Amino acid sequence: MARKRAVVLGGAMAGTLAARVLSESFSDVVVIDRDDLVGVRETRRGTPHAHHAHGLHSRGHHIVEELFPGLSEELREAGCLASDIGRIRWHFNARPIAPTDVGLTMLAPSRPVLEYHVRRRVAALPNVRYLERHDILRPLTTPSRERVNGVLVRRQSDGEELELEADLVVDATGRGSRLPAWLEDLGYERPAEDRIKIGLTYTSRHYKVDPKWFEGAQSIVFIASPAHPRGAFFGHLGDGICVLSLTGILGDVPPTDPDGFLEFARTLPGSVIYDAIRESEPLEDAVSFRFPASVRRRYEQLDRLPDGLLVLGDAAASFNPLYGQGMSVAAIEAYELRKLLRKTAGRIDPKKFAKVVAKVVQTPWDMNAGGDLAFPGVPGERTARVRFANAYMARLQYAVSKDPKVTRAFMRVAGMINRPESLFKPTLAARVLRLAPRIPEPGPSWLDAENASNAPDTDLPKAA
Repeated sequence: MARKRAVVLGGAMAGTLAARVLSESFSDVVVIDRDDLVGVRETRRGTPHAHHAHGLHSRGHHIVEELFPGLSEELREAGCLASDIGRIRWHFNARPIAPTDVGLTMLAPSRPVLEYHVRRRVAALPNVRYLERHDILRPLTTPSRERVNGVLVRRQSDGEELELEADLVVDATGRGSRLPAWLEDLGYERPAEDRIKIGLTYTSRHYKVDPKWFEGAQSIVFIASPAHPRGAFFGHLGDGICVLSLTGILGDVPPTDPDGFLEFARTLPGSVIYDAIRESEPLEDAVSFRFPASVRRRYEQLDRLPDGLLVLGDAAASFNPLYGQGMSVAAIEAYELRKLLRKTAGRIDPKKFAKVVAKVVQTPWDMNAGGDLAFPGVPGERTARVRFANAYMARLQYAVSKDPKVTRAFMRVAGMINRPESLFKPTLAARVLRLAPRIPEPGPSWLDAENASNAPDTDLPKAA
């Protein structure tokens, strides 16, 4: 092992996974964060979104299990639940999928609990330490500014500033990354940014669980669509607790007051979640989190970057949480970092790594962008490719309500195992188009039938 130090900025999921792979190539790995981290099992200041529903897609689950052998069993012993992705009760356009065994696991513990178990494993490594309650001020460089060789931090307890030398600095500080401004201060260009404004709000509340609500499934999910833009994730977390995250887009904010929260749940396309919670026992008040836009920073397009500086996770690209891609993308990036470290003995060209990250990000970003641009109110160009893909996806999402074979194919893509192109294979496309030769009408909301039955009878006899 090379006698070098790597510093990771940010100790959430992306930073912790990065620290795990860096520990194989560096004799000293330091993770810096403004919060308390090790041993923390609750939502913390630096990750307010952790209160809400999260999932680790199948590809991310496989990588995390490889990096931390036995973690899935450890989580199960701690009371967390996992499910075959095809046995989750998904609803697309108000229609339930045709359930089937896909053979892929979706792990969905609470975000703080997942981070607690992963971070505990990393903190136990002999060459990794967490520098908690330290504010990150800026990177340090050589006089020529061609290489980052450390970071300036400030200890919160007494305000003292410390210079921490490093052979490699990894920015994993998330959506709020200040790296573009730091680069500009050092005389480099800021990266271009791609933005998709979705105006998403999550509002979540935890409940004491009644297992009959889920009928053996781990989760019930209503995916937002243009016809039914309100969505929900209702997940059984284990240990007698479940979480309901209601979602609204384009400024539609699920309320936090009990009556408003319940009424929003009533307006979902199906009644199953509303029926479950209307007489249930909440464990706390509802909490909201707002996500204005997906953002991709195009570091791979810059002509130059300082040596000794890498960026990954949400600091490189933050995705609409509705698609649940963030943690899995961070896991894939960490895995790619591990492969490069093994090839280069710890010496990584920042531009080369930026291109690796861009390649990892491209497919989930395209899926994210295409899905968001299906909503007429989302600003952005609808290219012919986007229009074609969304027209086909509308047919495919209808087909998954009828055909388990289509469900299996779709879920392998949703789980980030297969590429989206696999959904266009002739044999699968034939099944889809046979079931949906034209774009289907959206499924009806349960309220349509209720409103029809409550409508006054206007078919009165005519006067003689």
